Amino acid sequence: MTPSDAAEWHQLSRSAAQTEAVGARLAAALPPAEHGPAVIDLSGDLGAGKTTLARGFLRQLGWAEPVRSPTFTLLECYECSDVVVVHADLYRVRDAAELDLLGLRDLARAGHVWLIEWPERGAGHLPPCDLRIHLVVAAEGHPLSIAARSPLGQRWLARAVELSREAT
Repeated sequence: MTPSDAAEWHQLSRSAAQTEAVGARLAAALPPAEHGPAVIDLSGDLGAGKTTLARGFLRQLGWAEPVRSPTFTLLECYECSDVVVVHADLYRVRDAAELDLLGLRDLARAGHVWLIEWPERGAGHLPPCDLRIHLVVAAEGHPLSIAARSPLGQRWLARAVELSREAT
């Protein structure tokens, strides 16, 4: 796959540091979102590395404070230098309508990036994703599949693949 036609990217992470590095590459490749937020859906098993990837993403954007899964708060906002990152963990959501109470509509604008863990629990109440990342717990490590789901996602993924090749 060449960077210009990247629609899907597969990585095998053998450590938390490698998972954070994938998140950092995605942050470094972030294109400007002209309309609404840029959205990454993070799905996968418990312990597969969703929050670890989010931590690498935020570190790349300059966030130096701790990054924890917002499992109990459901939502954390990080004001980085050029962008606001909205990190949501919907694991405890029982009904997607609960999301209306979080004020997400106020955060659905350009200059914001959403990292959504367990997005399937918010179906119908979330903007469409640009990138969908699926993480798995496996004996050999944590395989990641990253798929572009929009034109913005295609540009984003192509640049991330290019940055990954430059790093090797």
